[in-house]
Amino acid sequence: MHHTRAAILSVGDELTLGQTLDTNSKWFSEQLRDMGIMPIEHVTVPDDVAAQTAAFARLASIADLIICSGGLGPTLDDLTRQALAAAAHDTLIEDPEALEQVRAWFAGRKYPMPEMNRVQALRPTRGRCIPNAAGTAPGLYIQLNTATKPCDVFCLPGPPSELRPMFEAHVRPHLRPPEGRTVQTRVLHTFGIGESALARLLDTMMSRDHVPMVGTTASGGVVSVRIRYEGPLDAAAARQLLDATEAKVRALAGSYIFGAGDDTLPGAVLAAARGRSHTIGVVESCTGGLLGKLLTDTPGSSDVFAGGFITYSNRLKTLLAGVSPALLESHGAVSREVALAMAEGARERLGTDHALAITGIAGPDGAVPATDARPAKPVGLVYIARASLAAPSEVRRFQMVGDRESVRLWAARSALAMLWRHLAQAPAIKFLREVE
Repeated sequence: MHHTRAAILSVGDELTLGQTLDTNSKWFSEQLRDMGIMPIEHVTVPDDVAAQTAAFARLASIADLIICSGGLGPTLDDLTRQALAAAAHDTLIEDPEALEQVRAWFAGRKYPMPEMNRVQALRPTRGRCIPNAAGTAPGLYIQLNTATKPCDVFCLPGPPSELRPMFEAHVRPHLRPPEGRTVQTRVLHTFGIGESALARLLDTMMSRDHVPMVGTTASGGVVSVRIRYEGPLDAAAARQLLDATEAKVRALAGSYIFGAGDDTLPGAVLAAARGRSHTIGVVESCTGGLLGKLLTDTPGSSDVFAGGFITYSNRLKTLLAGVSPALLESHGAVSREVALAMAEGARERLGTDHALAITGIAGPDGAVPATDARPAKPVGLVYIARASLAAPSEVRRFQMVGDRESVRLWAARSALAMLWRHLAQAPAIKFLREVE
């Protein structure tokens, strides 16, 4: 039996309640896709035997392979073993070899095995245990038989430090991708253009019958173009086809593309600055340090990012960034003039090659009504400025939409995109949500 279609099942209340982000499903999909096995569905269920049993049964009817993570611990809410046995119409027995592996794990740390961990050695009678060298939870394998076909099921513990080496050592060798079929993907990342506008640029390339398939996804202002080939071409021919399609996408939307694959916008900015031996500083008001966080989330950022100021109050805009009190009085903190003064003052005081400044009204309160002297300043109004040592400064005005978190994230990413375009010497564009 070949594994053509795979389903990925994630188990845990912490996942369904949004307390923990499921990164395992993404990782599984990447591994399977690169082998030529197409993931067709991700399912997340709580720690509930009935829900897990139903998920196993349904997914087995539509897939050749199920990869499950979670629910193999020793506590009362770890129910994957019971659910898998129920879906297979089987019972659980204790596996002596698995029990010895659990005992050995504790012995290696000079602890006696708690009696509650004995449950981790249970498996369906027709299944087998998968060794776990990094933890106490053996994995499980069984073949579920449906009315039309069999389905291989591999269950692994949730922690990535255990799951990934178990997959590589004990699951991957048993997977059988379809013969003569290749799956290859590629992704390009854009900023500054909306998803619908990007779709209009790509036009017929996004037709569902286009080979390879081209689609878009959007998140926090970043719109990614995803290219996927699935078919009979060998790997080299598929790669050539993706190369040609990527070249067409870049020809149509290249002025918005900042990276590919695992590239991030902060990473692209840091790489571009590093390539010029330039340094970056920030001064933030409404984003409250988010811009600096995005930069420092990238490992190795310290050789480029010098630091910055959080100037939430007018007093600190003056004290730290050197903004004139008269300027604040005449134009208000949320203004083109103050944003520019913040950036230029921060660049000079931090001694960096570039500085980014953000000032705005993130909401939900804080809107400023119109007066005879000044127009209204609504929630979502943001000014972003870039000051550079050897180039003219620039200021852009944005009208962001969404809740407070969205306004702040869009503002921080727009600031990064402004600096990236400057460093990359990219053509001038009007950003999405930028207003005159």
